[in-house]
Amino acid sequence: MGMKSKLVLGAVVGIVVIGAVSANSGDADGGSGDKGTSASAEQQSAGTKSDGKSDTKPAEDKGAEKASQAEQFKAFVRKNGTPQEKDAVSHITKVQGADEQNDILDAADVYTDFTGGIMGEGTGPAKLIASAFADWKQSDNGLVTVYDADGEIIGNGNF
Repeated sequence: MGMKSKLVLGAVVGIVVIGAVSANSGDADGGSGDKGTSASAEQQSAGTKSDGKSDTKPAEDKGAEKASQAEQFKAFVRKNGTPQEKDAVSHITKVQGADEQNDILDAADVYTDFTGGIMGEGTGPAKLIASAFADWKQSDNGLVTVYDADGEIIGNGNF
């Protein structure tokens, strides 16, 4: 490698490092540094309001506010699904990737308690699960994959 190549490579690496450092050095809230003092005062008061009451919620309330992705999906199907879809989603144990979508390449995984892989009992219900998922979430380019209890793919579909 020639001297010019090494120099160009070093310059490119330096620019990338500087860009990464400057991108990570901003405020978390995107504001100016003047807001930091009031935020620090709020943090030091440990979430108490001026009337002395706390505005923080107990830990058990925070968990009750946001159900898991699997519970949200099951609730949607209980409300809007066919009897066959309701039966199929009763076998769901976990859903991942349903909450973060960018319409470029969205992928969600649905885990079930079916056994037997692609030749097992879950291939029919997996298609129903994928169809119900497409009713629940919409994406320009999404793929939902349904897995059995052993982590083998039993079906997939677009959403």
